Amino acid sequence: MLSPELQQDIKNTVSWALSEDLGQDISQTGAENKWHNGLDITAALIPQENKAVATIITREDCILCGVEWLNEVFSQLDQHTGETTNITWFANDGQLVKANSVLCELSGSARTLLTGERTALNFLQTLSGTATVTSTYVRELAESNTKLLDTRKTLPGLRSAQKYAVTCGGGVNHRIGLFDAFLIKENHIAACGGIENAVTTAKRNHPDKKVEVEVESLDELTQALTAEADIIMLDNFTTEMIEQAVALNNGRSKLEVSGNMTLATLREYAKAGVDYISSGALTKHVHAIDLSMRFS
Repeated sequence: MLSPELQQDIKNTVSWALSEDLGQDISQTGAENKWHNGLDITAALIPQENKAVATIITREDCILCGVEWLNEVFSQLDQHTGETTNITWFANDGQLVKANSVLCELSGSARTLLTGERTALNFLQTLSGTATVTSTYVRELAESNTKLLDTRKTLPGLRSAQKYAVTCGGGVNHRIGLFDAFLIKENHIAACGGIENAVTTAKRNHPDKKVEVEVESLDELTQALTAEADIIMLDNFTTEMIEQAVALNNGRSKLEVSGNMTLATLREYAKAGVDYISSGALTKHVHAIDLSMRFS
């Protein structure tokens, strides 16, 4: 079940994406069929009364994600044109689908299907790509107690969408933004006059928020432990240093490993005993899934 906040984000993001493609905000133009006036001039070559049936197919194995974004694309187009697009899904978000599988079937106005095609596929291929790479990482951690976290390194405008895609792939959302948890990094530490002062001030300002500190050495780890940080991020630590950090921590704070994370190093770091591994690659190094729409 999608949260009300995410549902609203879907509406807003789809509206923005359609406006980008069509050259105007269709929510502001009423229900008139203005295909000849700054909207889809290529779809306008097709007679308005023409109907069509289309399928969306994946050309590679993937974890599906983005069902509601695609639905919203055609819902908004239908509101503008007065047409009805029927969509039948054969897979759900979070489900593994094999190459050459049909994801869904659409029927309705040929113009509408063609106009919404690229915007709908852009969402579906990007979010499925995020979910798929997350799933690949999560499988590497299956035999450990280490959880995979995402970061704020998301594509602009797609923060909530990609965070949702991470959960579809089995990952865990870290903080959503700058407002819901502290992450005190090198420059914050320098500007605050040290780790202890930064953590103390954070706890005083927002005692209900988790305080995480990024450290770059075992000495800084000791300072963060003394300051009683809730989570300590070990940035670019070697495996040996991580093992030392786990022993030094002795369960006092949650430990997170970050920095240049790859599939090759995930298991190694998890075996060292950290609580979390975070990776910006889940959301910023997006490999879009190869999808296509075909008319029957």
